[in-house]
Amino acid sequence: MSSSSDPDHDIPNVRFYTAPEDGRTIAIFIGGRFDAFDRFPPFMESEAEIRHVQEAYKVADPLLERTTKAHVTDDSWPLQIIMLERQKGAITLPHYHVPNEALPPLPTRHQILVCQSGRARVGIFTRQGKWLGDTFLEPNDMLLMAEGHEVEFLEPKTRLIEIKQGPFPGTDADDKVDIPQVIR
Repeated sequence: MSSSSDPDHDIPNVRFYTAPEDGRTIAIFIGGRFDAFDRFPPFMESEAEIRHVQEAYKVADPLLERTTKAHVTDDSWPLQIIMLERQKGAITLPHYHVPNEALPPLPTRHQILVCQSGRARVGIFTRQGKWLGDTFLEPNDMLLMAEGHEVEFLEPKTRLIEIKQGPFPGTDADDKVDIPQVIR
């Protein structure tokens, strides 16, 4: 099942930036006040899924996963964002993750920014330079970017954590493609 999130719906503290020509998702902003768990998978439609959650996560009521876990990104994406908010005492048993198929070929490496302190403005662009809008990151906000972006630090000591796909190609020049012309 693909966890495709419909960016046409108004979801509090979540914004999908989509390319106007084909609707592909360019970026997903998730605000620090995210609470829309029920708008995203897992939907747990079978008894086997419910049983697995009850055993693997040691939760009293596995159906609470519908209000405490949200797969925000599509299952096919190479970076996954899952929002978790569990009660004290909930345990995820020791585990690790393995790919079950080769990652799809993509024209870009995906990247996540998490704001720890301060404020930043992030402009969102398609690879072709079409500006889709700005997002303002504050502490605990997160942004997944699949194509173009620019970052402006708005306050002293603004700290962002950047997470992106590797491996790093060796130099900053080899790591990125500058967009020569933007359309605002």
